[in-house]
Amino acid sequence: MTNPSVSTALDLDAITATRWADPDAFPEAEFAKAEAFWLARREHDARLGEVFDRATALVREWTGCEPRDVGSFGLRLNLESSDLDLGIGYPAEDRQALIAALAPHTSFKGERHTRFSTTRLVFSFTVDDVEIDLSALTVEDYAVAGRMLDEIATTMTEHERIAHTWVKHLLRAQGRMEDYASWKLVTYARFCPEFNWVPIPETV
Repeated sequence: MTNPSVSTALDLDAITATRWADPDAFPEAEFAKAEAFWLARREHDARLGEVFDRATALVREWTGCEPRDVGSFGLRLNLESSDLDLGIGYPAEDRQALIAALAPHTSFKGERHTRFSTTRLVFSFTVDDVEIDLSALTVEDYAVAGRMLDEIATTMTEHERIAHTWVKHLLRAQGRMEDYASWKLVTYARFCPEFNWVPIPETV
C-alpha cells in the first residue's frame, strides 16, 4: 500500500532508471536524512553480529559447510534488524543429502533461479527472534558470489551505502514493491553483472 506521507527531494524514477544512487547528487538536507537513517540501522550491528556468529556455527554443525553473509547486513545496506541472509556452496550431486541434513532444523522455502540456468535452495530458521534465510548455491555460484561480495565490501564507499539504503527505504515506504525488489539487486549487478539473482516482488 502506498504511503503518500513519504516525501523526498529525489527523483526516484530517474534514480531507478539509472540503477545507481549517486550521493553527490543528493541535496544536502536529503543526504542528512539519509545518513541519520543509515546510522540508526548501525545501532543494531553488534546484536546482529552476535546472531550471525551463532547462526553460522549452527549451519557449520548441520552441514559441514562454512557459511558467509550474502545479504544486505554484511554490506551495511540493510533496512531491518530482524533478518539475516547466509549462503553456502554445495556440490550439485549432494543436493538430497543437504536437504536431508537441514530438514530437522530448518523450513524449506523452495528453489529459486540464479544466474544462467542454475538455482539455489532456500531454507529458513530463527535465532533469537531473527529470521535466518540460508541459500545453498552451487560451488561455482558460491565462488562467484564471494568474489562479488568482497568487491562490494572493499569498493563501495560509505556515502554510496547511505544513498543506496535511503533509496531502498523510500521505495518500500512508498509501496513501490517491484522497484524495491529490483533495487535490492542493483549493487550486485553493478559490481558483478554475471551474477544476476532474479528479483522477487514483495508485498506490504
